[in-house]
Amino acid sequence: METMDDYRDELEASLKRIRVGDVVTGTVIDVTEDAVLVDLKTYADGIIRREDLSEDPDFNMEEAIHPGDEITATVMATNDGEGNMVLSGKEANSILAWERLKKLMEERTVVPVKLTEIVKSGAVAYLEGIRGFIPASRLSDEYVEELDEWKGKTIDVTVITADEEEHRLVMSGREAAREKKQEERNSRIARCETGAVMNGTVETLKPYGAFVALENGLTGLLHISQISTQRIKHPGVVLKEGQEVKVKIISTADHKISLSMKALAEEEPEPEESFDYKEEGQASTGLGALLKGLKLD
Repeated sequence: METMDDYRDELEASLKRIRVGDVVTGTVIDVTEDAVLVDLKTYADGIIRREDLSEDPDFNMEEAIHPGDEITATVMATNDGEGNMVLSGKEANSILAWERLKKLMEERTVVPVKLTEIVKSGAVAYLEGIRGFIPASRLSDEYVEELDEWKGKTIDVTVITADEEEHRLVMSGREAAREKKQEERNSRIARCETGAVMNGTVETLKPYGAFVALENGLTGLLHISQISTQRIKHPGVVLKEGQEVKVKIISTADHKISLSMKALAEEEPEPEESFDYKEEGQASTGLGALLKGLKLD
């Protein structure tokens, strides 16, 4: 049978006095065009006006909040004249957002953001409801020439500065872009078959070998020991930049493509010696020549 102990927590919550400035958490009861109604499990429900939900200009209340969701807000007034507590998501979000931003920074978490504004030397994006800045040099892993073309784009970023006291949030898309490219490259390398023979073009020469751009769009290393069947002191003895070569993939370990020309040379059968006999009268090695002049007794 149910006893009063079964309702102790709810009773205590309903009798708890809530003051202006308190941060409270409740369950969304309803979402209207203008506000969100919240069950605080106390003597009054809470109401958050649309304009008090977020600082983010692109925040979509209907998409972001649904009945049954938990929501945290700051008490702005204990009675709106209709028996509801007036709450603000902005105030609570600001307090909690900086904690989440610091955690994202510490863990180097990659998150998507939408670039809402282009400003001098960079772009503006909101994360956890906080306005942040992304320097132009950190929008991508490549040089950004036309900043205006980036407005409205969604990119992956990491938090590099989260200073609550200075209210300064700085993000970077460069590291995430590099990681994405590396993941894509690793995936393509994994699909390369060891033993495959490909055409390529020598990109650069180094003392230890040559980097070759392959026909599949990837680049591999042709080590100096794999260039020729003979020992050479520098790749430039055999190769030059821009030269087209045929190579064999000998390894894709550690997401690196190792190539060989030497392996192909060793696999080619040695040409058979052939002689071009031209008959002028009789071959000099013919039987007639051997018996000519031989006298039998």
